[in-house]
Amino acid sequence: MRLFSITTLLVATLALAACTNPRGGVGDFGPDGGAGAGIGTTALGDPNDPGSIAHFNQRIGDRVLFVTDSSELTPEAQNVLRAQAAWLATNTRHQVLIEGHADERGTREYNVALGARRAATIERFLVAQGVASSRIRTVSYGKERPVEACPAARCWDQNRRGVTVVSL
Repeated sequence: MRLFSITTLLVATLALAACTNPRGGVGDFGPDGGAGAGIGTTALGDPNDPGSIAHFNQRIGDRVLFVTDSSELTPEAQNVLRAQAAWLATNTRHQVLIEGHADERGTREYNVALGARRAATIERFLVAQGVASSRIRTVSYGKERPVEACPAARCWDQNRRGVTVVSL
């Protein structure tokens, strides 16, 4: 009986310790009210600093859109990618991951292949603009990571994209 009491007390103590918030009263939301414990926007730098990742994401643009069933770059996409290449030329310490995405229509396999073609197209364009291929990796998420999930054209338009993720 004594072993049971000690075990129960130990389990209760561990359970209470697990509930203790070591962040001093900040709950599961960051100090800025954002959800999760991921990277805060302050880690990306100031959008007004031309060398910051926040500037790249917000001012240059981190994504390009595609038309249905295509991995061809639109003129608008080419303009964004030229600006990305220029930024990367002056910020050579950064690496990039190019994500290829598709909308929810079609099979998983088809959309993963389409996302891979989209990411490869973006990579080829950036390399042609002078970005070293050694700085670029690609991944396809197909339809697995939608910006917005709904069976409507407005959602499909947002989800057919390539995203350039910059890191150090």
